[in-house]
This record gives sequence, C-alpha cells and structure tokens, in this order.
Amino acid sequence: QVQLVESGGGLVQAGGSLELSCTASGSFFSIRAWSWYRQAPGKQRELVGISADITRYTESVRGRFTISRDPAKNTVYLQMRALKPEDTGVYYCNALTSSDVYWGQGTQVTVSS
Repeated sequence: QVQLVESGGGLVQAGGSLELSCTASGSFFSIRAWSWYRQAPGKQRELVGISADITRYTESVRGRFTISRDPAKNTVYLQMRALKPEDTGVYYCNALTSSDVYWGQGTQVTVSS
C-alpha cells in the first residue's frame, strides 16, 4: 500500500508562482511514473503532466509548469509559474507502480485575477 501526501497549494495572484509537492510512503518497490492532475469546479479531472522516462505536459501548461522528481525522497514536485485564473482547481498527484495506481488527497490551488 502506498500513501501519497500533497502539500503546497494556496491562494496566489495571477502571474504568481506556487510549488506543489507529493511524497509517497508505505510499502512499494518503485514508482514507475508520477503524474499531476487537476479538477476545476464543474469540470472533469484532467491530466496536467506525467513524468516517466520522459516528461510531458498538457498544452495549456507547457512552458509554465515543470515536474521534477527526487527519488531519494520518493517525492515529486510541480513548479507552477505565470499562473492564470484558469489554473484554479484541486491538484492531485498520481503514482504508478508495477501493480497499482495511487492518488493523493488533492490540494487546492486558487489563482485570483
């Protein structure tokens, strides 16, 4: 079983920056891929980016968001800059092991205009 704990959300003005982190704990062999998703009010959850052998981002955040990993800490980060009001939502991290998929509890990001 893997537990994912996220932190770093909050309220920021448009154009500002935030960094989210997600740390995995529990019993697992290795995490093959990390992903970040977000869900805006009234909308479906969408993929923000995925980090495996390569890292990819959805078009709306490309060039503004960066996913980085610290394997020694079993932690993944989402650095967000040039934030826009449309980036508002609950952000979830996701970890893929060889056998399961795990989700964090979500952290709220609110970008004011």
